[in-house]
Amino acid sequence: MSRVWLVTGASSGFGRAIAEAAIAAGDLVVGAARRPEALDDLVAAHPGQAEAVRLDVTSPDAPAVVDDVVARHGRIDVLVNNAGRTQVGALEETTAAELRYLFELHFFGPAALTKAVLPHMRRQGGGAVVQMSSVGGWITAPGFGAYCATKFALEGLTQTLSQEVDFGVRFLIVEPGAFRTGLFNPGAAYLSAELPGYAATVGPTRQYVTGGDGEQPGDPAKAAAAILTALDAENPPLRLPLGADAVDSIRGQLDSVADELASWEHVSRATAFDPE
Repeated sequence: MSRVWLVTGASSGFGRAIAEAAIAAGDLVVGAARRPEALDDLVAAHPGQAEAVRLDVTSPDAPAVVDDVVARHGRIDVLVNNAGRTQVGALEETTAAELRYLFELHFFGPAALTKAVLPHMRRQGGGAVVQMSSVGGWITAPGFGAYCATKFALEGLTQTLSQEVDFGVRFLIVEPGAFRTGLFNPGAAYLSAELPGYAATVGPTRQYVTGGDGEQPGDPAKAAAAILTALDAENPPLRLPLGADAVDSIRGQLDSVADELASWEHVSRATAFDPE
């Protein structure tokens, strides 16, 4: 039986690649985007297999889309929380509104959609939720503080969901490195107003995201194929890093944490009450 997918941010990048891969596998995809007309070509090319809906994941009304899809198709087998954007700015450069919006987009929106789909997946006896995180859910870089904070939060929530949901739902946290998705297209990255004091630390990150488009090593189509492979595996992973750069960076972070833990373990363990 073909599956029903709801993919947010489906008009470009990973969302578009995942939608195309699911359609190629014979499934039905409801692609959600703020501008659903950007999916007109996909819908026209795959009648009966592709639909487009308007969705702003930061809207309080966003979860209603889940119920609408289930009303039309009877189920949602895979929810992909993919909508997002790149943002660069030191914390001191980032306004409260910018920080809150990014959390609405990367954390509260996916949390609300996941919460909305769980009752349907419980009723139908299972499903899968794919959270598009980032290598930035493990490691940080100057200027990516807000971005990484949202991804850290999403990963913490999803790991907990994998422990508390016991009715056949698979959770997959996808952690891509650098892929040619359009996030680094001219004007695509959101840049907070610069402060001169951060030119040395955040400046190189600004240059990277505004001048590195087309040079990323990752192929979004191969990433989508890897996601489908993981979802269909007998023993799927909770986390799926994508790209050699992501694997190397995460491994380096794990080694660094292990080394620091070992170096300070004697201090950490010496905090219990002394025996009487």
